[in-house]
Amino acid sequence: MSISFDKALGAHPAALNLRSERAKVLAENLANADTPHFKARDFDFQAAMQQATAGQKMAPLQTTNERHLQPANFSAGRAEMLYRVPYGPALDGNTVEMHAEQSKFAENSVHYQASLTFLGDRIQGLVGALRGE
Repeated sequence: MSISFDKALGAHPAALNLRSERAKVLAENLANADTPHFKARDFDFQAAMQQATAGQKMAPLQTTNERHLQPANFSAGRAEMLYRVPYGPALDGNTVEMHAEQSKFAENSVHYQASLTFLGDRIQGLVGALRGE
């Protein structure tokens, strides 16, 4: 009898990858809080998770030249990046709001840790099953 690790681990590896990508995006937003005309970005985690678990890839962007590069989120089938609408935009055109970004980053960190815990528990369960415990 063969073991399918994809089925055994469930959606947790996909969630972990998406949480990691989201942490990078939110960290970029925080790092550019003082950059004029910087637009805060994020993605819809629920939609990205549904896409990742369904195994569907996003359609690539249309290009006018074969040397144009595809953004990483499109070529790898990841979430579509969206711009965050600020509560009160800054005079310099920057849409990063530190309190909102810090809140989103902390929330994402908690969910990332939870995904790690779930994944670790699944792996321990598989190891226990292989040992016959």
